[in-house]
Order: sequence, then C-alpha cells, then structure tokens
Amino acid sequence: MADVADIANDQAQYLLDVALQRRATGPVRASAEFCEVCDDPIPLLRQQKVLGCQTCVSCQALREQRR
Repeated sequence: MADVADIANDQAQYLLDVALQRRATGPVRASAEFCEVCDDPIPLLRQQKVLGCQTCVSCQALREQRR
C-alpha cells in the first residue's frame, strides 16, 4: 500500500509532466465560434474536441484536399 509521501510524489510528477507538455507544445489558440473562411458557425462539440480550430469541417476538408 502506498503511503502519503508516495501519493504526493506521484501527483507532483504528474503535474510536472503536464506543465512540461504544455510548454513544449506552446500555447493553444482558442477555437473560433465562426469559420474564418465561410463565416458559418462552428459547432460547439468541434470547438471542444479540436482545440484551436478556426474552420468548419467543410472548409477544413477542402484545405486538406488541396495539400
């Protein structure tokens, strides 16, 4: 059974790992409410699941086809 010191150490390591990961990936832009291409609303679920999204699904698909 883990003692209090082990639990605290595990929690501290987890928080350090999260902080380092965030620093490594840089700040995440907030998701847009409206598509920057067509100005249609971006569904809330997409905003939450695709952090930093700036386009609707249709416009993003067109961008990816052009690559």
